[in-house]
Amino acid sequence: MDMRAKITAALKDAMKAKDATRLSTLRLINAAIKDLDIAKRTEGSTVGDADVLQILGKMVKQRQESVRAYEEGGRLELAEREREEIAILEDYLPRQLSEAEIDAAVATAIAEVGATSIRDMGKVMGALKSKYTGQMDFGAVGPMVKGQLS
Repeated sequence: MDMRAKITAALKDAMKAKDATRLSTLRLINAAIKDLDIAKRTEGSTVGDADVLQILGKMVKQRQESVRAYEEGGRLELAEREREEIAILEDYLPRQLSEAEIDAAVATAIAEVGATSIRDMGKVMGALKSKYTGQMDFGAVGPMVKGQLS
């Protein structure tokens, strides 16, 4: 079952269970997928699982930033709601890699690409994104790649 079908099935289940938080979060996911679908239609391509994983990762990041902002502003009830949404979003993301697994993946990508200097960082990041979308935070991986290349 592809990601889109999985999310649609979960949306129906949330409706039946009358789970308002899950339902609203799944509707947001569906809306984001449909937006991307419309954008890709003009290019002549369709939304795949990698695109859905990218959307989910972006949504998790947005909510994490919101949690920080709400906590700084003393709005703990809103921060808690964002955390609930993060938990729902993470149900559809693959398992996050550990620090050791990320180190190994970076080393493997460097070897596969044949990277020798910091100039090859883009190639390494591209290889990692194609293989590990949704499994690692690429913002945190960038400095690790730089460290291993220098």
